[in-house]
Amino acid sequence: MAAELFEHLSDSDLLARHVAGEPDAFGELARRHRDRLWAVALRTLGDREEAADAVQDALVSAFRGAHTFRGQSAVTTWLHRITVNACLDRVRKAASRKTSPVDDPERLDRLLEPHESAEAPAERRDLHRELLAALATLPAEQRAALVLVDMQGYPVAETARILDVPVGTVKSRCARGRARLAPLLAHLRSGGEGSGAAGTAGNRTPRASVPPAAGPRDAGASDPTVMKGGGGH
Repeated sequence: MAAELFEHLSDSDLLARHVAGEPDAFGELARRHRDRLWAVALRTLGDREEAADAVQDALVSAFRGAHTFRGQSAVTTWLHRITVNACLDRVRKAASRKTSPVDDPERLDRLLEPHESAEAPAERRDLHRELLAALATLPAEQRAALVLVDMQGYPVAETARILDVPVGTVKSRCARGRARLAPLLAHLRSGGEGSGAAGTAGNRTPRASVPPAAGPRDAGASDPTVMKGGGGH
């Protein structure tokens, strides 16, 4: 019902209506963007429960701080920035506790989306698990940049706005992250049957092969914890 009512409104209109007191406006905004927010959080944190909590924290922060939005960036950029910051906060807290949730193979299995677990070839599941384990070795800032650029497909300029850093910083973090991932994932590339991309690295540092996100459909519809209280009710 609310979706049909607000369908014609832009994100900024929805946020303005929320600030003005419209009770369902923020819920519709969250529904529009939660899938990609969830995908970013899951790939940044490597743990479904942590990702769900990070998205919840981010949406609550956005709900409460909507009046501070000044329209200097797109609403989706603003939401992603809040989500990435929530993820980085959790990464730092986990580091201070000396824990690494992705070290548990069973947890890695759960990171695969339900449709992927049932249908994807075993090779892709193995690649996904090894990639997530490799990502967990990177500093949080490098990991966030790689997730946004290489896994979610955001342009570098948009990623810079999300992370609130210069474009050059995003490029540097991605380059350093790929360089650190390359030796960890080299055996995956060399396993190809002499394919051109895998066998022609030459003298340049090879870019780690990062599977793209499966798209919005994989990012929350099957996980009811993502929107715990996210609609602001």
